[in-house]
Amino acid sequence: MYAAEIAALSAAACWAVGSLLSANPVAKLGSIAFNRLRMGLVALMLLAYTTLIGTWSTIEPSYWSAIVWSAMIGIVLGDTALFITMRRLGPRRSGILFATNAPIATLLSWHIFDEHLSMPELTGTLLVIAGVMLAIMFGKRKDQLHKWENIQGILWIGIIWGLIAAAGQAVGSLIIKPVLLEGGDPIAVSAIRVSLSAISLILISLLPLKAVKPTGKLDIKSFWQIAGSGFIAMGVGMTLLLYAFTQGEIGIVASLSATTPVMMLPILWIKTKERPPLGAWIGAALVVGGSALIFTH
Repeated sequence: MYAAEIAALSAAACWAVGSLLSANPVAKLGSIAFNRLRMGLVALMLLAYTTLIGTWSTIEPSYWSAIVWSAMIGIVLGDTALFITMRRLGPRRSGILFATNAPIATLLSWHIFDEHLSMPELTGTLLVIAGVMLAIMFGKRKDQLHKWENIQGILWIGIIWGLIAAAGQAVGSLIIKPVLLEGGDPIAVSAIRVSLSAISLILISLLPLKAVKPTGKLDIKSFWQIAGSGFIAMGVGMTLLLYAFTQGEIGIVASLSATTPVMMLPILWIKTKERPPLGAWIGAALVVGGSALIFTH
């Protein structure tokens, strides 16, 4: 009954873990080099698994245009912009910017798919979005000094990249939904999207531009962090999100999947040994209340 909602929340949990695994490798290798390696590893995983379960037959020739555009906008542009934001602003600030993909997706789905939420669903969705924003805006105390709270470069440039990431995620999701509704297997669709993204990033790396080259050397620890991040966030998380889109309305799914920053609170507490402030927990409570409202209606 609640397959879409559970899948969306599970995707958010996967992204929370994946984001924290990504923070150090992104800082070491640079955003594009990190994303290129991660996409390549995940593509191999998904291609092998899709072949094993035999769902390639669900992909019709007419689906390819949507899959390609969804991959380019949602993953190549959206994911790369997200990791650029994370490298500049850290996981917490990049989270609040990326969470805006939920209202963007909700507004676009109303316009494109004529998806109208009931009043309880709309109220719950707004509570979830407000809670996510509050959790991140008040997610830092003045005495917190962890390196992930540092700002690298100019703040407003990082903000622009974060909004690009959010818009890319929202638009990519809207483009791919018709393919999923028509019967495309979510895992097979993920395998193609990620593979196309990996190829694109490899081609981009051939350009004679310093920005697309690695900024540091890859070590064993970073490799396994990237592999783990890719498997959890892209392999499992993105597939769960695509499945959620086949079962539920985009606005609700996007809002629940945007709860990643709230799920990161206890993980960050454990990782940094710095307890999040009261405002962050109030935001988390709003997310729980909003989610409950969505589930009960």
